[in-house]
Amino acid sequence: MDAARLIAWDHELRSAHSRLRAALAATREALDQGGSAPDATSELVLFCIGFCTALDGHHGAEDRMLFPALRTEHPELGGVIDKLMQDHSMLAHLLGSLRTAAERGDDAPTIAGHLDGIAAIMESHFRFEEREILEPLRALALDGDVKTVLGPL
Repeated sequence: MDAARLIAWDHELRSAHSRLRAALAATREALDQGGSAPDATSELVLFCIGFCTALDGHHGAEDRMLFPALRTEHPELGGVIDKLMQDHSMLAHLLGSLRTAAERGDDAPTIAGHLDGIAAIMESHFRFEEREILEPLRALALDGDVKTVLGPL
């Protein structure tokens, strides 16, 4: 494995977070433009499902690939990784509620409430994750492609 790959995981994680923030912003924009989700083909439903899928996929990949590698190389991060995985579980529940609300056509204020809750937890989670694991990621010896390790964003 070359050194460039080793030092890129911190950059890749920040890039993934940026793309997820943009996906959340696009979902909010779809809500602002569309109001509510009148049927399962509405733009808002598609944005919500896309955002939910992207965030869930990112967290699932971290749980399967990134976090086990970090635990192996940095066992002292066990408590941090446990907290991050707990956040993933909480966000999965919130994303499920958002998806259900969008698919059943809940009104804009209800959808906005779901997005606000997800945004607050997501941002807190991203900041904690970046603060606690970016440094160890800089030297992480993990042989995997970005989509497998961080999700297909």
